[in-house]
Amino acid sequence: MADLRQLLRGLPVFGGALPAFDPVATPDDPVELFTAWLLGAIRSQVPEPHAMTLATADADGNPSARTLILKDVDAAGWRFAAHDDSVKGRELTARPYAALTFYWQPLARQVRVRGPVVREDAERSAADFLARGAGARAEALLGRQSQPLASLAERDAAVADAAARLARDPGLVPAEWTLHTVRAESVEFWQGAEDRNHTRLAYRRDGAGWTKELRWP
Repeated sequence: MADLRQLLRGLPVFGGALPAFDPVATPDDPVELFTAWLLGAIRSQVPEPHAMTLATADADGNPSARTLILKDVDAAGWRFAAHDDSVKGRELTARPYAALTFYWQPLARQVRVRGPVVREDAERSAADFLARGAGARAEALLGRQSQPLASLAERDAAVADAAARLARDPGLVPAEWTLHTVRAESVEFWQGAEDRNHTRLAYRRDGAGWTKELRWP
């Protein structure tokens, strides 16, 4: 479209009533604030509030990003799972460091997490795999993510075969399935405002604790 630029510039943002955010009245630990924001997004019925963008880089430093699901968060960090043979799995092996971005659009809220990534043990990884739905386990069992695909029929046949294998052996877990934890070094909370006076609060790891600071929007 010749006027696509004008169309994009005219699209509305930050509409509706947005939640208040007082950075002074925030906890000392970013996990506590993140959990409160996540639960708030769930209560507000934000679609897929546990979806996040995971950014990684290969051995040469070239970045890639994709959207996947947060599996858990606690004092140890933010967790997600990946097959070791996938692009993200290989990149995390080469450079075990990642960034996460959550965006809850109806609330104009964004959270950014960065830090080293630690592989969880086989037991926890297996528990994560077995908690997935049947279709998700069948797809993950293939271990072919991002590889060239000749046809959708080839995909369907391979997934059906994997589903049959799982039906015969419900406890089957691929050794390459790994649960990862991002041990955050920095966590930033961003609250949008219709007047563009956005509020940014950053937590930085400081020894065993955290330091908070406001940042310009």
